Amino acid sequence: MDKTLGYLREIVSNYTDEHGAGAQVYKKLAKGAYTSEGSFVRELNQKEINFLNKILPQEINYAKQEQDEKRAFELNEVYELL
Repeated sequence: MDKTLGYLREIVSNYTDEHGAGAQVYKKLAKGAYTSEGSFVRELNQKEINFLNKILPQEINYAKQEQDEKRAFELNEVYELL
């Protein structure tokens, strides 16, 4: 799995209980053999895109606060593709 998608899978796992779209995204990440962020994003429906657009800015800011610039950069890659 692409490292960026690994980071995304990790953060989405925190949202699977409260958000149906979070569970859907997590399932796609868990079973999909995506070679890139682009191939993953192309398979998302509008509900899943809206979910990621909602949580990614918060998660990117959190990564920056924790001085994890690599994670912030990787998550931003996905956010820009949405």
